[in-house]
Amino acid sequence: MPYVKQERRPDLNKVVIAMSEAKVVADGDLNYILFRFAKYHISPGYNNYKNFLGELNEAAEEIRRRLLAPWEDMKIEENGDV
Repeated sequence: MPYVKQERRPDLNKVVIAMSEAKVVADGDLNYILFRFAKYHISPGYNNYKNFLGELNEAAEEIRRRLLAPWEDMKIEENGDV
């Protein structure tokens, strides 16, 4: 889980709310936003891009672990295992 200090979260949550209000979907919109952020707001350099990609990868792993895995477990319960 991203360990963001409590005092930082209200500002970050405003970004999440704005994305929701803009109806950002993971069907190209999110890709565009993340790429544009990387292109214009990440200082050029191998380590900076590597760190950004690491954050994206860890976000994907957190989604897999905390959101997708419980869903898979529920479906195994409903439909039986392979």
